[in-house]
Amino acid sequence: MTQAPTPTADTVHRLVRSLLQDPQTKAGQAVGNGNGNGNGVGAAPGPEIRPVAEGAEHSTWWVGSRHVLRLAPDRDAAARQRRELRLRDVVRPHAPVAVPTSVAHGEWAPGLTYTLDTKVPGGTAEQYDVSAVGEADLAGLLTGLREVPARQAEALGVPRAAPRSLEALRRMAVAASATLAEADEFDAGRLTQLTPPGAAQLAAQPSGAVLVHHALRGEHLVVSADGRVRGVLDWTDAVLGDPAEDIAGLALAVGSGAAVRAATLAGYGARPCLRGLWLARCDTVVRLAARIEGRGESGSLPLLRTQLRRAWEAILLERVTELREEGLGDEL
Repeated sequence: MTQAPTPTADTVHRLVRSLLQDPQTKAGQAVGNGNGNGNGVGAAPGPEIRPVAEGAEHSTWWVGSRHVLRLAPDRDAAARQRRELRLRDVVRPHAPVAVPTSVAHGEWAPGLTYTLDTKVPGGTAEQYDVSAVGEADLAGLLTGLREVPARQAEALGVPRAAPRSLEALRRMAVAASATLAEADEFDAGRLTQLTPPGAAQLAAQPSGAVLVHHALRGEHLVVSADGRVRGVLDWTDAVLGDPAEDIAGLALAVGSGAAVRAATLAGYGARPCLRGLWLARCDTVVRLAARIEGRGESGSLPLLRTQLRRAWEAILLERVTELREEGLGDEL
């Protein structure tokens, strides 16, 4: 199998220059005008280009102050990026927050795509706390995702994803908690709050599949200094599946309390809220244990510890709700 090329700074500079050399293109006008230089051949050096994250390999780059260039590193990522471009147009009318717009897209290497997107102004949920009004923004996002017609999303190639087994995840978390307890990172006894019968009662509903962003991490939520959620980035992992996965993602990004309040405002009852809460809690235990054991889990230790703390916030819902076979949704 042919090794996929690795994007480098030279790759990005050549690509951006090729876009700027044709001032008739939408991308050339947008990037050139956005930075006051680089409006064609013979112009000033062009916009500043720098990687979004530190590290040896980069697939996401800032282009000036108003654009971001994302390069698909392999053919699977390229297929997901092509789908994302179409999906964002479908989601945008339903979303109360900004969804990035592409001003240019194509291939940066044979079979490998790129998209040059407008930057959504703001920081991330890792930089700014989400306010009460921001929680309402998140509620609108969850509502909008539920309103996207499943058939329309499927027609774009958005895959269906089966719900995860909360009981299987609970067992993984129980095993992983021993590592965290030994490292003095976590009280393993806290997992006894979720029993096997409780996990069974929080199984996903068969007919509950909706469009799920599936990567609502803090880095993908654009938040302003006043706590409003202004946009959501990176739709490449979107699926038709369990809405509790997005509630779980929000628990890691903004805390369990804010996540559950947003989901409640969006019309979700106790069952999906508690399911999302426990997905997040078990995930954080498993991921942090894997990182401590050196098994290649992504994410820094400080971030994984922060996510663990956010997911394990005590919320009013779990204090007052009894897990019963009937009526969970009515008790919220």
